[in-house]
Amino acid sequence: MEEITEGVKAINLGTGGDSYKKNRIQVSNTKKPLFFYVNLAKRYMQQHNEVELSALGMAIATVVTVAEILKNNGLAVEKKILTSTVDMKDDSRGRPIQKAKIEIVLGKTENFDELMAAAAEEREAAEAEEQS
Repeated sequence: MEEITEGVKAINLGTGGDSYKKNRIQVSNTKKPLFFYVNLAKRYMQQHNEVELSALGMAIATVVTVAEILKNNGLAVEKKILTSTVDMKDDSRGRPIQKAKIEIVLGKTENFDELMAAAAEEREAAEAEEQS
């Protein structure tokens, strides 16, 4: 869990036109493993009741996968999906390019807290079993 907390502190929240949001996760498809984002989204939903997953370009598939894992496990419901294009500068050529952007807002399901408590109990039981 320490690495998740460190990851929360290290996330680049961007300073573009968007205002600062405490429950936003900007996903990269190269920096962290998939389940880092799944676990981080769970933590954000515990704290804020909803989470906003955001990505550009090739990382869009990662955001969709994270959202689907949370939905299929009964932890989240879709509240909003936004797609757009963002003007950026191509680093190699210096000319402007457009990148696809997605933002998915997920909320807690009614039984989110019970599912998280059950998962915590399973983890504790497995740890106790390993130590004996």
